[in-house]
Amino acid sequence: MAPVVMLWLALCLSGTLAVDRGNFKTCDQSAFCKRQRALQPGQSPYRALLDTMELTHTKLTLQLINDNNKVRLLLELYRLQGNMTRVKINELKPLKPRYEVPDVLVQQPLTEPLSLLSQDENGVVLSLGGEAQRVILSARPFRLDIMEGHELLMSLNSRGLLAFEHLRTRKDTFSYKVTSTVASVWDSIKWTIFAVFSLFVILPSQPKADDKVEEEKDEEGMWEETFKSHTDTKPNGPSAVSLDFSLPGVEHVYGIPEHAETLKLKTTDGGDPYRLYNLDVFQYELFNPMALYGAVPVMLAHNAQRTTGIFWLNAAETWVDISSNTTVFGKMLDYVQGSNETPQTDVRWISESGIIDVFIMLGPTPYDVFSQYASLTGTQAFPPLAGLAYHQCRWNYNDQEDVQAVDAGFDQHDIPYDFIWLDIEHTDGKRYFTWDPHKFATPKDMLQGLLEKKRKMVAIVDPHIKIDSEYKIHTEIRSQGFYIKNKDGGDYEGWCWPGNAGYPDFTKPEMRAWWASMFAYDQYEGSMENLYTWNDMNEPSVFNGPEVTMHKDAVHGPWEHRDVHNLYGFYVQAATAEGLIQRSGGVERPFVLTRAFFAGSQRYGAVWTGDNAAEWDHLKISIPMCLSLSLVGISLCGADVGGFFKTPNSELLVRWYQTGAYQPFFRAHAHLDTPRREPWLFGPDNTALIREAVRQRYALLPYWYQLFYHAHRTGHPVMRPLWVEYPQDAATFAMDDQFLLGRDLLVHPVTEEGARGVTAYLPGKGEVWFDVHTFQKHNGAQDLYIPVTMSSIPVFQRGGSIIPRKLRVRRSSACMEHDPYTLFVALSQRAEGELYLDDGHTFNFDTKGEFIHRKLSFSNNILSSSNLAPAAHLSTMSWIERILILGASKPSKVTLKTAGGQDSQLEFEFDASMSVLTIRKPGMNVGEDWSVVLK
Repeated sequence: MAPVVMLWLALCLSGTLAVDRGNFKTCDQSAFCKRQRALQPGQSPYRALLDTMELTHTKLTLQLINDNNKVRLLLELYRLQGNMTRVKINELKPLKPRYEVPDVLVQQPLTEPLSLLSQDENGVVLSLGGEAQRVILSARPFRLDIMEGHELLMSLNSRGLLAFEHLRTRKDTFSYKVTSTVASVWDSIKWTIFAVFSLFVILPSQPKADDKVEEEKDEEGMWEETFKSHTDTKPNGPSAVSLDFSLPGVEHVYGIPEHAETLKLKTTDGGDPYRLYNLDVFQYELFNPMALYGAVPVMLAHNAQRTTGIFWLNAAETWVDISSNTTVFGKMLDYVQGSNETPQTDVRWISESGIIDVFIMLGPTPYDVFSQYASLTGTQAFPPLAGLAYHQCRWNYNDQEDVQAVDAGFDQHDIPYDFIWLDIEHTDGKRYFTWDPHKFATPKDMLQGLLEKKRKMVAIVDPHIKIDSEYKIHTEIRSQGFYIKNKDGGDYEGWCWPGNAGYPDFTKPEMRAWWASMFAYDQYEGSMENLYTWNDMNEPSVFNGPEVTMHKDAVHGPWEHRDVHNLYGFYVQAATAEGLIQRSGGVERPFVLTRAFFAGSQRYGAVWTGDNAAEWDHLKISIPMCLSLSLVGISLCGADVGGFFKTPNSELLVRWYQTGAYQPFFRAHAHLDTPRREPWLFGPDNTALIREAVRQRYALLPYWYQLFYHAHRTGHPVMRPLWVEYPQDAATFAMDDQFLLGRDLLVHPVTEEGARGVTAYLPGKGEVWFDVHTFQKHNGAQDLYIPVTMSSIPVFQRGGSIIPRKLRVRRSSACMEHDPYTLFVALSQRAEGELYLDDGHTFNFDTKGEFIHRKLSFSNNILSSSNLAPAAHLSTMSWIERILILGASKPSKVTLKTAGGQDSQLEFEFDASMSVLTIRKPGMNVGEDWSVVLK
């Protein structure tokens, strides 16, 4: 087998191949997807048994019956706090428990009272509280409609595509087990006992003799399925679930990352559905619904009147179909009056196993949906300030001398950076938590050298463990029984970078706790406080597995891998983040990058878009890919600057640095087989352009940090599509070549080869935008053509905003800690902004209230700073060095008033050609109350 592994690695290392789509299933090759998708819209076989309904203070329950096979389901409906509705559907009496996703929700969602408005033989109407919101449950066929007044917001099962494959015993199980020549006597006894048990226990819960039941025929792939050379056994048989949602009035839906796709999701009629199944995809294709490294089953729907969201809480392989229709809505029961023609988007979710557990987030604004989702799965982890700075990486820096030389190169060329990264080659034979004894013989010396420059390092720790009896990590995991098992009960083994590897079962809390303990300084030899972590290959990647991942019939305790697959990377990152926190005694914030992710992964760190390529289209697609992640809670996102595979020319590399400098996670990375591409290797002109892009990032770190503080507190995204801030402007709904940072900076990167100009859309009728480089003022609600050169990064500040910057850029963010601020005030009559700072790396902002949070406002010719957090406290030496007021008039004098009541005259300059007022060295501490008066 070893030669096969080496051949596979050789192909990967060549860096010349694109994705082999034959390695990954289409819907037609996925038995459950093909089976479910074959169901056509029409009359649903499910009806609600209203006589089983129970309505308590917190929920409604009733039974559904499939009139074809008479299997009963249990429906639970909850009204949740924050304008959300939860719908759960499970088997009433399953043969064994079905998997329900744990650990993703931050708490059991809080409920609000449900009340019955009306009931008859056709259904029931329940109140969802104010705004005349109600849910109508129709009995035959079963259907749910959520209304607000006379407006239909969303329908469930309106197309009749609810499907719930119940667990069952295989018809030939008993005879096969008894007659098999390889069956042991004990096997025969066990299956005989099971047959008797079925006769007396299971059968009574099945349909009565006088019920007419359609005989269910076994279809190909229901009990086992073969893809290429891999056979997936399914001891529980078919277990897929499916439900359709209709969104009247909606033409734009977003989310369900990760896909290399446009921001606005496309219809899937005539092609494959979007697939959510975490996979290691080698050099992925663009504009393709195939699965990538992460899966967040959240979709947002938007029109000019409302934003809503659907959160499908299921960790199994999932496919999402999207159809667009124009539908005539007529009178439905007695609650929709009249009829009209309206656009409609229909969405169908299909998962291989588990239950239906869906959260309907009813907005009505985009920010309401963000808050609703954050209340369920948590907010973005607040990264240390250094995590928002520039990161330098490649696979691999050769040795400690190479690291030292690269570090010195940044100083020599006056380019700041905060983190240098080490990929898998730094380890001792791909044994994670170790160092190559020859190339990295004294890691603490290396880390200490970085620490003295106030810089840091990230080292990779992957979740495939080399099977080696001399390797402590392996022997401890094996001895404690922490490896995932194969279907026969032995430890599951697969091929990955170390060769033969085991895969820890991170679904076990005790395994996660043990893993976290391995990051302690006395366990992870050579580590120090400035060493952080990268979790790669955690889909999990299995080179010799089906679709380059784990066999679905592998076992995690009572569950199959098919039930938990999309959670694996979530758990790896969670355990790693906890380890970094524990090693500091709970004081220091972690920084952990993950490739695989799920809903809730935002709580644990950063995500990147995986193994992209040095191509212009990959640069362009990084924008909608990160925007899609931002919409579903994951704000700390970026793409490998320069492209992981292939070799960028100097123009592409410069443009990628300019784009990456304005994306949340800013890291350059490259494949082992590519030529070196440190920023100074492309000639002095290009070095200067890259230096300027990186310096712009560092100058803006106060604003980035403030945005991430808000993301952590509220769940609001840092990088935003324009429609989030301008929800009624239809021109923004499909726009994904530009974006907002917060609400006050608009960025339109140059992503076309040889571009001499770009056209940016400046939104907001009656608003103004200022070019941050020239200070030129432009009106909103227009397409603006911008001539560009290689030095151009089109960025605009919204009129009415105040943005703090630090213009003294040093070698790292920590070196700038006490440096002064410059305030950029962009006027539109008034202006407002904020300034937030803390120590940049601990949890003291939260546990001890050690931070400064100021409100900055300009009104009636007075610029003032007031305290937004009177209970907080922090001492800082930082001060206000300069104030630039854009769109100003020339004052006769400028006066500073401090909290102590002292007035002083300030020096200023006024550029009449650009209407820019510059106030130099006002000198006030950023933590004080003050006002600057223009007269």
